[in-house]
Amino acid sequence: MTAIPLEEVPQDRRWWARATFAAVVCAALVPLAAAGLAGTVALLLAGFGGMVVAVAGFYWFLVSRGFLRWCALALAAIAPLVVLFLFVRAGLLLEVIITLALLLVAVLCARVALREPREASATTEYPAPTWKHAFLVMNPRSGGGKVVKFGLQRKAEDLGAEVALLEGPGPVDVDALARQAVERGADLLGVAGGDGTQALVAGIAAEHNLPFLVISAGTRNHFALDLGLDREDPTGCLDALRDGVELHVDLGKINGRTFVNNSSFGVYAEVVQSPEYRADKAGTVLEMLPDLIKGDKGARLHAQVDGVTVDGPQAVLVSNGPYGSHDLAGLGRRTRLDRGVLGAVALSAATTSEAVGLLRRASKRGLVQRTAAEVVVDADVPQIPVGVDGEALLMSTPVRCSIDPGALRVLVPRNRPGVPPAQPALDLVRLRELALGHRAAA
Repeated sequence: MTAIPLEEVPQDRRWWARATFAAVVCAALVPLAAAGLAGTVALLLAGFGGMVVAVAGFYWFLVSRGFLRWCALALAAIAPLVVLFLFVRAGLLLEVIITLALLLVAVLCARVALREPREASATTEYPAPTWKHAFLVMNPRSGGGKVVKFGLQRKAEDLGAEVALLEGPGPVDVDALARQAVERGADLLGVAGGDGTQALVAGIAAEHNLPFLVISAGTRNHFALDLGLDREDPTGCLDALRDGVELHVDLGKINGRTFVNNSSFGVYAEVVQSPEYRADKAGTVLEMLPDLIKGDKGARLHAQVDGVTVDGPQAVLVSNGPYGSHDLAGLGRRTRLDRGVLGAVALSAATTSEAVGLLRRASKRGLVQRTAAEVVVDADVPQIPVGVDGEALLMSTPVRCSIDPGALRVLVPRNRPGVPPAQPALDLVRLRELALGHRAAA
């Protein structure tokens, strides 16, 4: 998102920037006044040391088994308590609490100062198309039975849509259903179900340049969330059929298959492929993680991200549009789905030092976070497990992920909750410019 020119920045945002620096100065003065320079340095070392030990302990918990695993977890839990005890014993607990509170105030002020207007992050809306034959696929089992709970089939049919329920003892070929509907003259496709089904039908809609209706009847529905739809009341999504607007959003492609959220490689994809995963998720994760993280099991990956080569990452996440810089797991939100780029995160932590280095993102090998037009993931085996919008698949290597900008025409209600503005990155240079009122020298 492009920052607005300094001369157009409202005065209140400049005062928020100045408040940020004032809070930081006060946070530094509190320990200095109470403990002096030497005491302040000791506080910083104790706090950072406790954090390092806690992270190392948690990492050993993940890569160990048996008695050693639980000893590591105990170490991770005890480390911050020891630091707290040292602060209490030195009589500086109140000063530390005040300092942390002031730093929190500084962060909050910085967020307000750097936040751009909501309109700057809004996806362009287009007039809604006129449709005659809407075809909607609904999964009555998805989202704990939301289709039945909210009476979505009846409400959609009352609006003139044709509805196909995914019922029956065996799997239903959703791809065939949607393509047959197009052959019969369907001029709008839609899905009430999970993101995997959404992605499948969305690809067919994009292929035929048809509008696509997202009905948030799945369990998580991250795609609906990032479109600004209401996940708690999927009936609101049907309002798009009578009073809607059209958004043009990107589609991710992975070896020719469409995805709307993300594709994951490495640890997560390996775990969900395990037959034991559905019966005992936590137990399977704890059993498999040591070998996967240390590289003793699973394929060794090689990722090419925007010209950068990452050798041997434990996990790679490729998303249809970048997530926020604070969200490395693809569990947060994307403020826009029309940026025309993939988001890519590659994470390596095969050793304790690499895991600790992630605290300050010191290792280029440890964490790579970029946007790219294409991401290629290769391995030393002909096939690797991949999680595509939550579905566990096996794909031939190399696996190519690309972006199809503006490929999907999404029909959404005119009135919807919307997507909140992204939390801005803490850009110290921009903050200084706002506080001083002029641009910093190059």
